[in-house]
Amino acid sequence: MTALGPRASSADTIARLDTLAIELNSHGWTANIQTPPGRTPRLYARNPVPGATALSESIYAQPRTDGTWLYWWPWAEPIAETASAAAAIIVRVLRPAEAR
Repeated sequence: MTALGPRASSADTIARLDTLAIELNSHGWTANIQTPPGRTPRLYARNPVPGATALSESIYAQPRTDGTWLYWWPWAEPIAETASAAAAIIVRVLRPAEAR
């Protein structure tokens, strides 16, 4: 189990999500940071494949107790520590079955 650290500032979280957005953009995905009032900032990663918008997802970033950061699925499953690794996994996992 991965131990999460204290909640990071919104600015730090947004900076991490922005780095992931850049990585996802390089894969042809659209990614926008959402900052709902009173909620944790998140990145909405939109699948670019026509007809595959259901395979889009919100992604979160939070530091662990040791100070390293993780990207997370919304169901609290860790994705990866780095933006490049997270982008590669997101693109692979959310790919339509016919594209695999």
